[in-house]
Amino acid sequence: MAQPEQTTRDPGVDKPFLTDVLTLRARARENLNGGAVTSTYRGDVQKTIDILQSVLATEIVCVLRYSMHSVAAAGISSEGVKAEFAEHADEERAHMMAVAERITQLGGTPNFNPEGILSRSASEYGKAGNLIEMIEENLIAERIAVDHYRELIRYFGDDDPGTRIMIEGILVVEEEHADDMHDLLVAHQGKPMLEG
Repeated sequence: MAQPEQTTRDPGVDKPFLTDVLTLRARARENLNGGAVTSTYRGDVQKTIDILQSVLATEIVCVLRYSMHSVAAAGISSEGVKAEFAEHADEERAHMMAVAERITQLGGTPNFNPEGILSRSASEYGKAGNLIEMIEENLIAERIAVDHYRELIRYFGDDDPGTRIMIEGILVVEEEHADDMHDLLVAHQGKPMLEG
């Protein structure tokens, strides 16, 4: 028989600390259909899945844009930029898969359906015609992702640390991508296009 849940309170903290292992074990056996979503999950599961579907669409659009740019970039100084685009496409693909896995962990089905991807995405696919425009489009897309993911990190906070930590990891890479695109823009234009 499980002992009643016991909690202790730190005077400076408003949250209980679970000390009864038997209660943890009993909870783990309840509602096995919930998978990773247990009674201690404090977020709104369906809203989280809906948000992550948008993040997934954003990452898919970024994979497609970087992949297209890695093939379509042309010009005497394009080889290094093409390689950078291809590397970013691979990293965005890893983000896409991590987000899809998280949706699955939360009990959802990742939406890879091409219909409606652009309407679900925070980022745009773009229409770049030359190397500089490609770099600019990617820099803008990365800046959108950085701001969007920072907002999501604040939103998830302590209610869903698993999703927050995943987004934090993606954010770090998106910031690196933005920095890379800015450096490429400076190298090819001789001055920063976007300030701040």
